[in-house]
Amino acid sequence: QVQLVESGGGLVQAGGSLKLSCVASGRTFSSYSMGWFRQTPAKEREFVAAISWSGSTTYGEDSLKGRFTISRDNEKNAIYLQMNDLQPEDTALYVCAAEVGVGYDHWGRGTLVTVFS
Repeated sequence: QVQLVESGGGLVQAGGSLKLSCVASGRTFSSYSMGWFRQTPAKEREFVAAISWSGSTTYGEDSLKGRFTISRDNEKNAIYLQMNDLQPEDTALYVCAAEVGVGYDHWGRGTLVTVFS
């Protein structure tokens, strides 16, 4: 089992930045890929970014590239999401997930990001 806990969300003015963190516990962290997703009441869960177990490969939603960057620190059992130039449409619950088995099969509870103009 893997437990995931996100942090770093908050209230930020448009144009500002936030860095989200997700710390994992349980199974060996460096053995699985991780990802960030976001969701709002009005939209289905949306993929944001993913990173391979080693951190050597990253994937990101095309519309967010250039503003959002995913990274990981296997020594700290953590992944991060650096978000720059935030806009009101980025307001969402940001959730991290682990791909331990097939697909993303472990999920955190999320951290809320609210962007005001």
